[in-house]
Amino acid sequence: MQGDTARFQEVNTAPLLRALAQAGVPYTCDEPLAKHTTFRIGGPAAVFCTPRTAHQLTAALTACRAAGVRQYLLGNGSNVLFADEGFAGVVLCTAALSGAPVFTPLPGGGARVAAPAGLPLAALCRAAQAQGLAGLEFAYGIPGTVGGAVYMNAGAYGGEMRDVLESVRFADETGAQRTLPAGDLALGYRTSAFEARPWCILEASFALRPGDPQAILAQMQEFMRRRREKQPLDLPSAGSTFKRPAGAFAGRLIEDCGLRGYTVGGAAVSEKHCGFVVNKGGATCADVLRLTDAVRRIVLEKTGYTLEREIRVVE
Repeated sequence: MQGDTARFQEVNTAPLLRALAQAGVPYTCDEPLAKHTTFRIGGPAAVFCTPRTAHQLTAALTACRAAGVRQYLLGNGSNVLFADEGFAGVVLCTAALSGAPVFTPLPGGGARVAAPAGLPLAALCRAAQAQGLAGLEFAYGIPGTVGGAVYMNAGAYGGEMRDVLESVRFADETGAQRTLPAGDLALGYRTSAFEARPWCILEASFALRPGDPQAILAQMQEFMRRRREKQPLDLPSAGSTFKRPAGAFAGRLIEDCGLRGYTVGGAAVSEKHCGFVVNKGGATCADVLRLTDAVRRIVLEKTGYTLEREIRVVE
């Protein structure tokens, strides 16, 4: 644990840190968030927690609420942009909640798989493939955790999490653990009920159908091949920068407006795929925001389409 710093002192967290220590929750102070995001951008978090169990996570949430301190739940950091000034509160990273998925046979064939929130999505896909279970192939290569994927109903190549999601166990605003079926979670295009509620995903269950392991693997490898071919995986980014507008594709609109390679500071529209903003080196949050604002303005002026950022900006 690090000692108090100027950034730490901005937040009245002394009671919080005592509670975290009593619950055995690992934490550091003034942790650079750029180290924990795929964009490699972001100033320090006043407190950065890495709970290892659901009990530690709910204890940390309870302590934050009791102390009146802001909190932000972070998974793999693949769809988030933190402010250059950092986060004056507590970032709770769920990446350590990543035990092995549990498979239970279903009566009609296939299986139910329960996966902890911090498990990388790619690891879940590989585990399902090894069991000869189909349905998650589309998700292979999405750079996030199970919890993050459910939170935003992640999708690719014609599939979405809601296609296979059965239920979610979470901690509600009181700290109590609850389970709701997928049909009660308002899953839509890159959204869910978790965006509007102070709930914390602990575990998700998926219903998968039986399939041929080799055929499943071939499909996963094909989707990964397409990603490597079309996406700028060699540079830091937060994935697709804009949501797909109705009747069009964000990347195509940006390209048609002549914005391929458009640069602000260290941030740029990818030369490889215009739907991605990349960090070419030393990019700041301010660079990304200025760039995306300019792209949105130009696309609206030239095409009439309004682009909405898919990446989540945390200030």
